[in-house]
Amino acid sequence: MVLLDGREVAKKVKTEVAGLAAKFKDKFNRPPQLAVVSVGHDPASQIYMRNKEKAALEAGFQFQRFALDKENSQEELDSLITKLNTDGDINGFLVQLPIPPQFSLDSVYAAMNPMKDSDGFHPENLGLLMTGRPRVKPCTPYGIMKILEYYNISVAGKNAVVIGRSNIVGKPMAQLLLAADATVTVCHTKTQDLKRFTQDADIVVVAAGKAEFLDASYFGSKAVVIDVGMHHINGKMTGDVNFKSAAEKVYALTPVPGGVGQMTVAMLLKNTVDLAFEQEARRII
Repeated sequence: MVLLDGREVAKKVKTEVAGLAAKFKDKFNRPPQLAVVSVGHDPASQIYMRNKEKAALEAGFQFQRFALDKENSQEELDSLITKLNTDGDINGFLVQLPIPPQFSLDSVYAAMNPMKDSDGFHPENLGLLMTGRPRVKPCTPYGIMKILEYYNISVAGKNAVVIGRSNIVGKPMAQLLLAADATVTVCHTKTQDLKRFTQDADIVVVAAGKAEFLDASYFGSKAVVIDVGMHHINGKMTGDVNFKSAAEKVYALTPVPGGVGQMTVAMLLKNTVDLAFEQEARRII
């Protein structure tokens, strides 16, 4: 079984991003800058934000963090986003998810400048992705494509199954696979007889949101399985796939931890530095 080590791929991407950040600084006399907005005090979110800050600083970025309490209003959040839109030194930013339920993501994205959307979640950027003209790509699906590329796993002509239909992973993942000439099936909570789709698939991307939901019986022996899930159970982290079971059967598999999660932060930095260069190009023009 081939272990698809996301740490190894992320290290390569981060090295490339650091090189781009250095070129940006040399040309424009300042480093690219990433900002993260948090709302509330979700413990997991705090860890993710520290990871993003550490990775950004190591790559030569400037990093800013803006923290709002859950008692703040939607208007205050939208006002902060408007401020970030107009700050010429900030090249990209994101609102760390999840946010408290009283806040509206639709309002957040309506207020956001899509040219500073480091996550790639803005409706304009998702629309560009769908029409084959991506400006930035949602980080997790983008990272998965980089893993497949790094390990020379061909996508063209393959049967790919995506389990999950969120705007963050499932839908953009399907679009990226389609753009790479895969034949794509999207499965979800209402799909009947899931094994009928997964057992014949060459590539399976699992973003089901259920811990160890799929075992070896769901996959063929030649399957490449990408596990997007991340769950903390009894002090340990696990994915949507039963790793021990699947590893005895499939051709290739991402671990949890050490797989897709490593790539999400790396591609966030790649999106941000790409946006930085595009913003400067537009200013020069």
